[in-house]
Amino acid sequence: MEQVTGLSQVERVVDTFVAPSKTFTDILRSTSWWLPFVLYLIVSAIFAYSVDKTIGFDAVAEQAVQQSQTAQDRMANLTPDVRAKAMHQQAVATKYASYAGGVFFLIFALIGALLNWATINFGFGAKTTFGQNFALQMYASLPIMLKSLLSAGLVFGGVGTENLNMQNPVGTNLGYYLADSAHWLRAAGTFFDLFGFWSMALSIIGLAIIAMKSKGQAAIVVVGWWLVLLLVVTGFTAAMG
Repeated sequence: MEQVTGLSQVERVVDTFVAPSKTFTDILRSTSWWLPFVLYLIVSAIFAYSVDKTIGFDAVAEQAVQQSQTAQDRMANLTPDVRAKAMHQQAVATKYASYAGGVFFLIFALIGALLNWATINFGFGAKTTFGQNFALQMYASLPIMLKSLLSAGLVFGGVGTENLNMQNPVGTNLGYYLADSAHWLRAAGTFFDLFGFWSMALSIIGLAIIAMKSKGQAAIVVVGWWLVLLLVVTGFTAAMG
């Protein structure tokens, strides 16, 4: 009997960009996802390092306050000593969270995989496993890694560093260009992101393959949860003022 040879982890990553169907079909053979996770850890550390060495997280914390009227009002009520301590704590928290970006991404991937797995199986009668959905989520989100690399490159080049927003550092989405708009509108705009749409397209292709369903059905799941998250985040941001 002829032995079927699967893709290596490197081949999977490359094919995600040039031949995504090959990567997602190979997930049916193996649900391994370690290389994307390692890449996310490295890239998030590179971005954090670029900010740390080029701008500094103390400056980033100050910029964050200037970008939020609510934060400005809160800081205005503090004594100089208390304000300095609060700003230092914010800078340290932002620094650690930035270097640990890959870990946070892993958590978001787990949640996304769980939602897709439950919806496609119970809503459309598919037979996917959670492991398949999680591996799909890790590979389909690789374009986000490219966005982080782009952000790091711009920071190292000194582009946009004077008003860097750590949550939205590069102008690939509508929210980036709505700096003077209401918070909820900026939050909604971040969902209309070129790299995000690329990742969604990969998720639809991959979910259709592992679930053995049509791309239309897969799109209902992926786009449906995207819409839910858009509404929840926008509504929460509006409620918080």
